[in-house]
Amino acid sequence: MHRRRRTALLLTAAIAAAAPLLTACGNDAHPGAAAVVGDQRITVAQLENRVDEVREAQRAAVPDDTQYQQVVARTGTLTRDTLHSMVLDRVLHRAAQDAGVTVSRGEVQKMRGGLEEQAGGAKELETVWLQQYGVAPERLDENLRLQLEAQKLAESLGTDTSRPEFWQALSKASAKLDVDLNPRYGDWDVQKSSRVDAKTPWLREITGQRSQQTA
Repeated sequence: MHRRRRTALLLTAAIAAAAPLLTACGNDAHPGAAAVVGDQRITVAQLENRVDEVREAQRAAVPDDTQYQQVVARTGTLTRDTLHSMVLDRVLHRAAQDAGVTVSRGEVQKMRGGLEEQAGGAKELETVWLQQYGVAPERLDENLRLQLEAQKLAESLGTDTSRPEFWQALSKASAKLDVDLNPRYGDWDVQKSSRVDAKTPWLREITGQRSQQTA
C-alpha cells in the first residue's frame, strides 16, 4: 500500500490539533449567515441550496419513497456536515493561496478522468461521490479541485497531508480567516471533538487514489 494512502488523515481530524484557531464567536453579529470565513459570508440560503442539491440527487437516484426515506435517515446530519465542508474548503483554499498553489481546470479533468476509469464511467463516479461523500454531481469538480489543492499544498511544503507542516499551514490560514460559525449549526469545539458528526472522509480516500495514479 502506498505510503501516502497509509498516512493520509481526515481534514477534520487533523485540524483538531489546531483547535484554538478554529472557534465560533457565538454571537449574532452576522444575521442571515450560517458562517463567516474571513470576508466571505456563507448564508443560510447558500447552505440550504447545497443541501437541496444533495437531496435532489439522492431522490433522483432512489425513486422509491421508502428507500429514499431510509437514505434521508442515514444522512440526518447533512446540513451540519455540508456547512462544515464549506468552511473547511475556504480554509484550505486560503492556505493554498498563501503558498502560491494553483490548480488548473486541466488538472481537475485529468484527475476526474482517472477516477471515472476506476469507477466504470462518469455516472458511476457521480453515484459513488453522492453515496459515500454527500457530494452532488454538479459539485464533483469543486470537490476534486480541493483534493488537488491539498496535495499540491503539501508538495509545496516538501511534505504530505499527514505531516505537521501541512496542518500548520492550515492553522495559519484558519487564524487569518477567523471563522465565525452560527451557533444554530453547532460550534468549532474541535478540542473536545464535539463535531464528530461533521467529517470529510473524501480527503483521505481521494488523496490515496490520486497517489496511486501518480505513483
